[in-house]
Amino acid sequence: MMNYWLIKSEPDAFSWQEQIQNNIEPWTGIRNHQAKKNLQSMKNGDLAFFYHSNVGKEIVGIVRIVKEAYPDPTDPDQKWSCVDVQTVCSVPTPVTLKQIKAIPELQEVSLIKQSRLSVMPITPEHWKLLCNLGGITQADIKK
Repeated sequence: MMNYWLIKSEPDAFSWQEQIQNNIEPWTGIRNHQAKKNLQSMKNGDLAFFYHSNVGKEIVGIVRIVKEAYPDPTDPDQKWSCVDVQTVCSVPTPVTLKQIKAIPELQEVSLIKQSRLSVMPITPEHWKLLCNLGGITQADIKK
């Protein structure tokens, strides 16, 4: 069974455009225990929204998990984990935090409930709704 996620990046540190250019990228630098647990729960083939935090505050793309959790090479103590993500598609109409907050069916999304969490699960129902808001079709994801 596929799981769905949302991962955050500050676009001035690592942007969606850089993800597109690199195609496959290790998702490093996570230093929060709950986010680490979420990374360790990710499986190959899971999908994640790529969210620009701080600047933009919007879902801008989708990535696929292509390598499950392994020690983060940016951590000298090797206590933290990372996964590798591969570009799937851009979101035709980026979905803003303001839009998400305005929709009653999305009030339980961790992006609202745990706004500082950088890696979070997304329910299948919320995934479908957010894809619809962004103009993403199943054909976009299967490319």
